[in-house]
Amino acid sequence: MTDERVRRLHDHLEATAELPVEREVGAYLGEAEAVARDLAERPAEPAVVSERAEHVRDLLAEVEGTGNDEADEHVAAARDLARELVEEPAECDG
Repeated sequence: MTDERVRRLHDHLEATAELPVEREVGAYLGEAEAVARDLAERPAEPAVVSERAEHVRDLLAEVEGTGNDEADEHVAAARDLARELVEEPAECDG
């Protein structure tokens, strides 16, 4: 079973796509969401989960703010989840 944190990570990032955000952060959020979606949908060993979560974390580090309070909350939650998955990855079987 896919780690619930992976699914929540994707859900938070997917939610930002539905909100008006600053144009320059949209690319970072879109790429982070794509990585999280792939992780949520495909089997992955713990090392792969950690590596992909680190990529998401790095992308989100480029986002200082979205220009939308609700999107900022989703980004903050996604950052926390990505950090947890880097530190404590779980096996995901999609």
